Amino acid sequence: MRYLDHAATTPMRPAAREAMAPYLGTVFGNPSGIHAVSRRAKNAVEEARERAAALLGAAKPLEIVFTGGGTEADNLAVVGAGIARSGRGVVISAIEHAAVAESARFLGRLGRDVRVVGVDAVGRVAPDAVAEAAGELGDPIVSVMTANNEIGTIEPVAEIVAAVREAAPEAIVHSDAVQAAVSEDVSVRALGADLISVAAHKLGGPKGVGLLYVRDGVELEPVLHGGGQELGRRSGTHDVAGIVGMVAAMEEAMSDRDGFRRRVGAARDIFERTVVDRLGEVVVTVPAEVRLVQHCHLRFVGIDAETLLVKLDMAGIAAAAGSACQSGAIETSHVLRAIGMEATAAGECVRFTFGWPDDEAAGRSAADAVVAVVETLR
Repeated sequence: MRYLDHAATTPMRPAAREAMAPYLGTVFGNPSGIHAVSRRAKNAVEEARERAAALLGAAKPLEIVFTGGGTEADNLAVVGAGIARSGRGVVISAIEHAAVAESARFLGRLGRDVRVVGVDAVGRVAPDAVAEAAGELGDPIVSVMTANNEIGTIEPVAEIVAAVREAAPEAIVHSDAVQAAVSEDVSVRALGADLISVAAHKLGGPKGVGLLYVRDGVELEPVLHGGGQELGRRSGTHDVAGIVGMVAAMEEAMSDRDGFRRRVGAARDIFERTVVDRLGEVVVTVPAEVRLVQHCHLRFVGIDAETLLVKLDMAGIAAAAGSACQSGAIETSHVLRAIGMEATAAGECVRFTFGWPDDEAAGRSAADAVVAVVETLR
């Protein structure tokens, strides 16, 4: 199997598995309890919180809220901040992940004003356009992702935050950093956002756990109600093993960011050059200088993406079309529509994404395999 779908999920790092092991066995307590067994689990969660806060540059450990993944973190940010203040609207970009887009639509059904800001031909959203929309609403929740999960475009989040602060000082700015965190600086200092979402399984941690950075003073209405964990912001028994594993993966990913960019970028680049040069009639959707180093989004002119994905899978190659969070459905991508791509062209696009285990040799081998499959189709 040649795995080229790391944007959907990436293999767990050994450091994460090792860190989780005690909490899948002998240290099994519920962190909400008061006895010694529970205290050991509670201590593990709080130590992980401190480490996560340090990694993201949070001012206080309690600015970190542990969640059940990136989708929950996005919902808590957009819906939680939107509902916390009566009448607050929402501004999003046209290429947000469904977790943000559907949260915005939910607020719309509650009567809130929802503004969707368009992007250019490579998927970049203009800071001035976001600021203008925010200024018209006064105090909205603004959500613009750090990098797109489908085409890999990196957004100018820091510039967006600065523009929004000037146009709408009462606005709350959120960034979904789930796809970007493995290769980009998504710290509070780098992004400047009030709310930042991260998911473990994109970094080499376990699935089903994530976090939301919440700047001190930002009010959130919880989207899950119950036991009042996480200072009432996210009820539910903590996944201790998952939290510990996530932070171990974050530490390894962030300490190896430069190495990741060199190693994985080399894999992506040799793959992309080889496929384009050997096949012809292959279009690179987004220029390398504006996208994540691990992303390669290609249009194979004249070849149906669904057919190609099936053939690739039969040849032991895992790739994707569109977001992996659509329950296996392949339909015209809202991201590709937003950048102005016609339906026929969009139906010829495949996403190949690389991850921490990859290097140049892996990229070259993957390219050879993909070329062979495409040549059979042609």
